[in-house]
Amino acid sequence: METKSDFKELIYKYVRSIPKGRVMTYGQLAVLAGSPRAARLVGSVAHWGPEGLPWHRVVNRFGGLASAYTFGGREGQAKALSEEGVEVSLEYTVDIANLMWFPQQ
Repeated sequence: METKSDFKELIYKYVRSIPKGRVMTYGQLAVLAGSPRAARLVGSVAHWGPEGLPWHRVVNRFGGLASAYTFGGREGQAKALSEEGVEVSLEYTVDIANLMWFPQQ
């Protein structure tokens, strides 16, 4: 049986693996961690998770940035992504169709 700790550790593992210039969604991370309906929980894990992980590479299913991003909201997330070469629209979205990353399983 999977515990909350196992779930968080899997999220951390997958977030660590997202390459620069690519993104994953909260829902995608939930599926990979074994709880397909837990996208909101992934958001909570991201908000309270370790600072050293590339949380800026996690977006919503439409490619939208997080208003509650710990380091400056959407503007801070946009800046961090832009520094990696990711184009962020004026509406604070990224091209999810071309930037979504799928880890090897």
